[in-house]
Amino acid sequence: MNKEATAKISQNNSQNRLPLSFATASRWIFPFFLLLAGCYRVPDKIEPRINYQIQEQHFAKLSSAFPPLNPEEKNTDWAKEYIIARHFADELDLYRAVSTFKRAQILLGTEEKERRLEIQYDILLCYYLGGRYDEAIEAFDKSDLACVDKTFPAYHDLLLVLYECYREMDCPEKQHRIDELMEKSYPDTAEKLKLSRALREGNLPEIRTFAEGFQHSSYLDDLLTYYESQRKSVPTAQLLNAMLPGAGYLYIGQRKSAFTAFLLNGLFITAAVQFFRHGHTAAGIITAGFESGWYFGGIYGAGEEAKFYNERIYEKKASYVLNQYNLFPVLMMKYEF
Repeated sequence: MNKEATAKISQNNSQNRLPLSFATASRWIFPFFLLLAGCYRVPDKIEPRINYQIQEQHFAKLSSAFPPLNPEEKNTDWAKEYIIARHFADELDLYRAVSTFKRAQILLGTEEKERRLEIQYDILLCYYLGGRYDEAIEAFDKSDLACVDKTFPAYHDLLLVLYECYREMDCPEKQHRIDELMEKSYPDTAEKLKLSRALREGNLPEIRTFAEGFQHSSYLDDLLTYYESQRKSVPTAQLLNAMLPGAGYLYIGQRKSAFTAFLLNGLFITAAVQFFRHGHTAAGIITAGFESGWYFGGIYGAGEEAKFYNERIYEKKASYVLNQYNLFPVLMMKYEF
């Protein structure tokens, strides 16, 4: 056999082997991608964000914990500032209320210890209602309120305010201390706070424990039943998207995202296959690299979207429960300014 014939046969064999090599490799690519997809798991635990916007009419229903000003007090300079501050506070004009309460405190005589505690508490409450938790803690630390006990008229509400401030500022040790004080002085409120925390954090096992403590079906059972019937499985969303890009998004009802994911992955996969088949290895590797980003990003994204979906449906129902049954700490307060 001459050299030309041998070279031709060798060339034909190499051309025939290329599709076979690609077919063989493709048998391993899909299982390998599925294996790597397991590294992109999204936690199934929800992290809801449930906040309460304080309304002016809520405090309009409450009375003050402190005795009204007597005629002699009303004639003093500090009392005039105090009265103005109270009006600002009742209208939830909290910035001006704090400034005016501070002026009243400056003008107040040193012998008026109980009124000083009252004003210090009002300043603390303004910071808390305004969401300025760090300033509320700072105001508390600089005040005489750390020395009060159950004889202080607003002691119950003071513990609630501190509990929330320490919770928001992630001070677990101080929050635990307030838990102990609340358990000792107001056990019913302490129990409601535990339930409130479980609801706001989406702690489903703890919520189920509370639900089991009720003798009859309760609003907690309704919440759990609603959530379980509406939630989407995060692992299922990721698995579907790993098997067919876009299927995970379609599972949670995001049709546009599903179509986009399917189209982009399809285009990149087709392009990579064509590059490899025509011997453009470098271009095929680059395109496959881009595709792997879309593919794994889609798996992770489908899981994240399922998690977000679950959080939104939970927040909607839990927010209703927390408002309806006064389980936000601010709704447990007994007194206004």
